[in-house]
Formats: sequence, structure tokens, C-alpha cells
Amino acid sequence: MKAKPIAAAAPSKIKAFFKALGPGLVTGASDDDPSGVATYSQAGAGFGLATLWTALITFPLMAAIQEMCARIGTVTTTGLPGTLKAHYPKWVLFTVLVFTVPAIVLNIGADIQSMGAVAHLIVPAIPVFIFSILFTASLILIIIRFNYQQIAAILKWLCLVLLLYLVVPFMIKTDWTQVLKHTVIPEVHFTKDYILILVAILGTTIAPYLFFWQATMSSEEIAQKGKIPRINDNLLGKVRTDVYFGMGTSNITMFFIILTTGVVLNNAHITQIDTVDQAAKALEPLAGKLAYSVFALGIIGTGFLCVPVLVGSMSYMVGEAFGWKVGLEKKVGNAKAFYGTVVSSLVLGLVLNFVGVSPIQALIYTAVLYGVTAPVMIVMVMHIGNNKKVMGKFTNGRWSNVLGALAFFLMAISAIALIYFQFK
Repeated sequence: MKAKPIAAAAPSKIKAFFKALGPGLVTGASDDDPSGVATYSQAGAGFGLATLWTALITFPLMAAIQEMCARIGTVTTTGLPGTLKAHYPKWVLFTVLVFTVPAIVLNIGADIQSMGAVAHLIVPAIPVFIFSILFTASLILIIIRFNYQQIAAILKWLCLVLLLYLVVPFMIKTDWTQVLKHTVIPEVHFTKDYILILVAILGTTIAPYLFFWQATMSSEEIAQKGKIPRINDNLLGKVRTDVYFGMGTSNITMFFIILTTGVVLNNAHITQIDTVDQAAKALEPLAGKLAYSVFALGIIGTGFLCVPVLVGSMSYMVGEAFGWKVGLEKKVGNAKAFYGTVVSSLVLGLVLNFVGVSPIQALIYTAVLYGVTAPVMIVMVMHIGNNKKVMGKFTNGRWSNVLGALAFFLMAISAIALIYFQFK
């Protein structure tokens, strides 16, 4: 047999690699939503390079948890709520809903408000709340009219704007020795503000709604193939690659947002970000006067990409819990209760825009709430992942359990420290 030329084989392998990417890549992109951008920007502005180490630490932890969720969805061919409903007491499922739904609704509202605020930067004559209403109506129309794959295929290009953060540090004076030091040596300050931002970073990178989305999309990926494939190590290896690549891309973006804002904003003595235009200033060395517009496009793009994920996650959760027909690929007439939840969550999120909290504050509060609730979700995911009645022979390996336990303890200790400093 004639061997394939090396030049032809390499593009073929690259093409096969990117073809294998799916739910994990979308989940990773969704992790860098407006809440994440705001949190990382505040971390860099407030503490310079002191939180860079979190990008290195959180990658294996978030990858391990998301891999568990993807494996659960692939093996069970159902989402986390459906698995809980089938194999666990009802109170477990409804405890999960009580912990998760409020945080997701707040996240939806914060993202919509942030989209409205950055659009107001471009067109100051139109108030933020008008933009927020327009974006909410647009999201309802888009989610009802198109399936998520169609939405993501178009809007993910707007999110490439965030890659500009990767360029800025190379265009200005940056002490790379200090960057390396703060990346590999954890720096912790036992102050209320530092613990707050640490919990927010952990909460937005290891966000509970992504657990549900990853498992559901992995199960949907199986369902869309028409017949359930044979679950084996080869299939799960592809799932793992997808998850690791998606989470890696997310964390690289996180690292450079903290680095860029730490170098540009913190060095300029802008240490508190209260408005989105302050966050946009980090891009001025590259984008100049267009920084606001560039930043706005990135936030609006991530919002349109991520809000459907948030809405979908919550609607799948509630729908599976109550046994409704669920699915963003279904027509409204075939899943009325599911789409009713979609519309209700968006409207409720919009209402939260009128409670007097700034967009940046709302986004960071969302991340903190995730940081406090995530330990409960991690325990739930790990229990399912180790349950042989559910997973058969595809239960968690040793490293999955070690990293999952580390994620739990890190987030639990951070949450306890945050509560302690609130009452100190």
C-alpha cells in the first residue's frame, strides 16, 4: 500500500481534529461571557498581575469537571437533571434547581444589562434600558427561530474580538519576568476584596450552568447522529479532546484579559472598574479611539453567544425535572412549556436591569454567586461520575476524582473565606 505523503497527511489530521470539536468548544467559548470578561478585567485592574496564577490552577480543575459532565451526557444520553431524576431521590434534583436557577437568572440579567451598556457607548443618545429591551426581544426571536448551532456558527466570529487582549501586552512595555513569576507562584492576600475577586474568578470559570450545558449538549450530539453509537474509549477520547481544547482556549483568553488589564489599567492607577467604558480602556493601546467600539462588539458578540447557553441550560434543567419535551431544535408548538421557560427567564433577567445595580457590579455578583453554589454542584457531578449503576464501566478515573476533589475544596474554602470576611 502506498503511504500518504506527509504534506497531505498533516492537513488531514488537522481537519479531523477540528471536525471532532463540538460541545466542548462551544462550552469553552461560553465560559468567556460578559460576566467572565468583567470579572477578569476587575481582577487585572484591581490587583495587577497578582491573580494570573488562577488561570494555571483552574484549567485542570474546570477541564476535569467538564469532562465528567460530557462523559455523563455521552454515556447516559441524557442531561444531568434527567440522570438525577432517574437515579436519585427527588429532593436531590430540586435542591440542585434551588441552588442553580437564581444564579442563572441573575447571570442572564447581568449579561443583557452589559450588552445594553456597551451599545450605549457606541450610540449615547439611546438609553441603556432601551438597548436592553431590544436585545432581549432579539434574543427571544433568535432562540425561537433558529437552533443554537446556527446561532453559534454566526456569532462566534464576533467573539474573536476578545483575542485582541492577546495582542496588547506585546505592543506595550511588559515585564515578562514578573508575568512568569505571578503565573507559577500563587499570591494570596487575605483581604475582603481579594477573596471576593478570587471567588468570582473561580465562579465564572467553574460555573455550574456549564455543567448542565456540557452534559446536555453531549447527549444531544449523540441523539443527532440518529442511532446511539457504541460507547468505548475511542469515542470518550474524542469527547475528552473536545473538552480540553475548549477549556484551554477559554483559560488562555482569561489569562490575557487579566494580563492586559493588569498592565494597562492597574499601571494607570485605574483599580476599580465601575463602568464598561473603563474596562474598554484596556484595548486603547491597540484600538486607540476605536477601543470602545471594539470592546462593545466583543461583549455584544459574547452576549448573543452565551445568553442562549444560559437560557438553554436553565430551560433544559427545569424541563427535564418536570418531564417536559425539551430541545432548542424543537419547534415552539412541540415544546410550549420549554420555550415558555426560555421567554420567562429572559424577561425576568431584563427586569433585574431596573434594580439600580451597575452592569459591572451585577456581572461580578453573578460570578460570586456561582462561586458559592459551585461546591454543591461539583459534589453532585462527582457522585454521578462514580456511580456504576449510572455509568457502568465508564466511571471516573483516579485523576478525575483527584482534580474534582481539589476543585471542590478550593471553591469551598474560598466561599467560606468570603462569608467570613463579610461578617468580620
